[in-house]
Amino acid sequence: MLGAYGDRLCLCDWRYRKMRTTLDNRLRKSLGVEISPGQNPVLDETIRQLDEYFGFARRTFTLPLLHVGTDFQKRVWTQLMQVPFGETSTYLTLAEAIGNPKAVRAVASANGANAIAIIVPCHRIIGSNGELVGYAGGLRAKEKLLALEQDMFADSAA
Repeated sequence: MLGAYGDRLCLCDWRYRKMRTTLDNRLRKSLGVEISPGQNPVLDETIRQLDEYFGFARRTFTLPLLHVGTDFQKRVWTQLMQVPFGETSTYLTLAEAIGNPKAVRAVASANGANAIAIIVPCHRIIGSNGELVGYAGGLRAKEKLLALEQDMFADSAA
């Protein structure tokens, strides 16, 4: 699902996820709007860039984003965007990067509340033990996204 508010992307998320209603309600309430189908140039550009990403032709996204959440969540999401393409990080590393190493659970919660999946790469966060943990699109989708980035990364190294 994709959504824009004005000229900025505010939603790029899995249609079927546990927190679908919570996330949609947060957007409605914070933006003071109802979600409705429609066309928007930023949505068209998002589709184009996602097609390039899935076609092994894009590593970074250049989209205007609107993060809708608490200040803490926004700090986490901004930090998520610093995790390099083809690499992974942990909740602990994110918590340390935002200057609050004791906030691991809160960072994990903010990661799960990310409404702009793939573009804000929450799929790159794994458990401290190296295991794949929690993902709104499911662990299989997370595994595939990480594999896509590893494959794309490997192709450029050759």
